[in-house]
Order: sequence, then structure tokens, then C-alpha cells
Amino acid sequence: MFDVIIAGGGPTGLMLASELRLHDVNVLVLEKDSEPSEYVRALGLHVRSIEVMDQRGLLERFLAHGRQHPLGGSFAGITKPSSGRLDTAHAYTLAIPQTVTDRLLAERATELGAEPRRGCELVGLSQDEHGVTVELADGTRLRSRYLVGCDGGRSTVRKLLGVGFPGEPTKVETLLGEMEVTEDPATVAAVVAEVRETQLRFGLGPLGDGAYRVVVPAEGVAEDRTVPPTIEEFRQQLRVYAGTDFGVHSPRWLSRFGDATRLAERYRVGRVLLAGDAAHIHPPTGGQGLNLGIQDAFNLGWKLAAEVGGWAPEGLLDSYHTERHPVAVDVLDNTRAQMELLSTEPGPRAVRRLLSQLMDFEDVNRYLIEKIIAIGVRYDFGEGHELLGRRMRDVGLKRGRLYELTRGGRGLLLDQTGRLSVAGWADRVDHVVDVSEELHVPAVLLRPDGHVAWAGDDQQELLGRLPKWFGAAVS
Repeated sequence: MFDVIIAGGGPTGLMLASELRLHDVNVLVLEKDSEPSEYVRALGLHVRSIEVMDQRGLLERFLAHGRQHPLGGSFAGITKPSSGRLDTAHAYTLAIPQTVTDRLLAERATELGAEPRRGCELVGLSQDEHGVTVELADGTRLRSRYLVGCDGGRSTVRKLLGVGFPGEPTKVETLLGEMEVTEDPATVAAVVAEVRETQLRFGLGPLGDGAYRVVVPAEGVAEDRTVPPTIEEFRQQLRVYAGTDFGVHSPRWLSRFGDATRLAERYRVGRVLLAGDAAHIHPPTGGQGLNLGIQDAFNLGWKLAAEVGGWAPEGLLDSYHTERHPVAVDVLDNTRAQMELLSTEPGPRAVRRLLSQLMDFEDVNRYLIEKIIAIGVRYDFGEGHELLGRRMRDVGLKRGRLYELTRGGRGLLLDQTGRLSVAGWADRVDHVVDVSEELHVPAVLLRPDGHVAWAGDDQQELLGRLPKWFGAAVS
């Protein structure tokens, strides 16, 4: 029997596998595709995901394969200079194709001892009080204590669970692909700039090797959206919007995506949980989907590991839904708003002009930036210090950096007083006595995901908070 089976070997499933392996959880990752996807659906990492990689010691790998771009304000294609007051040590976006992200996360999961199996499609499941039985397409049956569905927007796990997925169906469809172009690059750039003055769902971006990433509105919504478009469909729609097809040819891959927006009613049913696109789908505006899934996994991993390890306090695993469901609600709402603002209709264009003016106010611009890059997320931990529930940014210490202390996925008490103790929880919480000019509180207790569980200097208060997140003390 496995401790956890993960259905889906994309970024969410692979991140979750790595998080679980940090706690020696026996993990199997099932991926129905026999080979890695060539489709580059996501193009990069936002700040919070960059921080997550730094917290786990992975950032250098990603930086070696990506390009850093200064962080600027961008909402529905309205661009503004970055706010200078963002609470992060990583004020940039990292352009890196999802294919590379998948590969790096797969390598990490394998290094830590997760077992990936490709060409294994989950077709059935049942659960009882002791575990979950999974059935594969070839008739194989597997058993685990828990199952997590990270198997995308058409999630088989979610459907088998019968979890509702309310929302709105696709109304607007967009074609996306990579292909070569015969037209002169200067002409391509000039035409694209002209078209994008009115049609923001249009673009041809050079990939640096003679090919272009092409985005163009589709003629309508396909009856079967699982069937990829043809190169002729691209040519036709490019002529509709640009008056030329730019001589596109030799496609590497072609796909389509819609603006469907849906959210799972529950993220947990007994011993089965949902994460990433299996729990929520939304338009790709703002590039938030992959990042949202990685951050789901970062929240869930240590909690599920605690449950498997037998030290989870009551309600810890349920807090995954409590904390992450509202975050998804917010992302779905901001992508809905952005899609409205991309409309060519007079009303949305008037609202767009107004919002552009409002974004000239730094507070408005910063608020929208923090929504997209996810550093504004604050979980509801009740009344307390202003840091409570927020993720802790990386800060410099006398002997290094905060994030260098979080590599193992354990809790952390950063103690500037030298008077506090985590005796009884030392197997789950590291105690580091150090000082930081950037930290204006005597001490902080961080959960394994870096969110502040307590701040202060009172030992009795600390003793009241430790059991809530880290279970009972061990004598």
C-alpha cells in the first residue's frame, strides 16, 4: 500500500509529490500520457511561486533555464510601471516554458524518491475508512491511504467523486500554437501592434529560433474542444483579424483554450482531495493557473504529510479547503474581470480606460499586482499581529537568509530574543536564534508553507499556538 497516490503528473502533482517526500511519505504519481507534453500552455512563474522555489532550494535550477523580467503592473493587458513598495525579495517574473517547469519538478520529485509512472490512466476509485482503491485502464488495482486528483480541468477523480463543478461554460475560444512564419519580422511586429490596438486577444511573439507563438480568436466554440485546430484554421483567423496569415507553416503544436470558469464545491471528500486545475479552471489571463496549482500543492503537502505521519491536529487537513478555496474564488473573479475588459464592446472599453487611469495611483496598481503575483494572500488565522496569516517574505539574517532555513519543509521559529522554546515539538519545528534588521517583531512562528502562525515574544502565547498547527507535544 502507498501512503499517497497522486493522479496527474503536471506541475501541481509533481510539486505535491516533492512536498510529501520531504516528510518520507511513500508517493506514487500516475500520469496517463506516455510522454511529456510538448504544449507550452504556461509561460512563467509569478513572485509567490518563485518564492516557493526559493524556500525549497529549487530557485537556482529555474533561474538557469528562465529569463527574469522586471515586475510591472499588468491587468487585462493594461501595463503600468511596477510599484516600488512590493513586499518581496523577488520583484520579477520568470519567463520559463511549462515544459521546462514540468521537467525540473519531475527531476526534483524523483530525486526525493517519488515514484512516477507514465501511461497509467486512472479510471475508477473507491474508498473506505482505511484507504482508497484505484483502478487503472489496464485493469491494475492499487491501494493507498490517500488519493489526490491533480488531473486537470477534465479531472476523472473529481467526476468519480461526484463533486460539483459549478461556473460558466466557454463562451469565447482562442487558438494557440507554435509555428514558423515567412513574413518579415519587422512587418509582423508592425501588424501585430496595429491589431492589438483594438483586439487584445491577438498576438504573434517570436520564440527566438525562427518560430512564433501565435494567439488569435477562434471563429466560434468548437463542438469537441479536445480536438486540436488545424493550421488552416489559424490561417483563416489570422486573415480575419490581420488581413494576412503571415505565411504561417510547419506547426510544432496547435491547441485551443476557452474562458470557462468553474470551481469545485469541495476540495476534499474523505480520503480523496483535489488540487490545481482539477479544483478550478479559469481563463489564462494574467498567467495565474499554473502558479495557483503549485501554491495549492505547497499548502496541501505538509498537511497531508502530517496526517500520514500521525501528528496532524484535528482539522488540519480540512484547512486546505478552508484556506485555498477562497484564494481560487479571488483568482476566478479577477480573471472574469480581465476577460470583460478585453472585450471590444464600447462599455467594457470605457471601463478599461477608467481602470487605466485608476492604476496610475500607486496603491491601486500595487493592489492589482499583488493579486496577480499572489503575495497579497492572507489566510484567516483569527485576531492577532498584522503578519498573522500572511506569507513571510525572505529576509536577511545575521547568518544568511530566512528562506535558506526552510529547505526541509518543517515549521520554523525564528527567535530574535533567544528566550523562547519549542521543546516538545522539536521533531516538527526548527528553532533558530538569529536577528534581522528587516524583521520588526521579536519572533515569528512559520508553518512549513511559510505563512506566519504566530508573532510576539510571550512563551505562553507560543505554547498556545504550537498545538494548533503542529499537534500535541512529545515529551
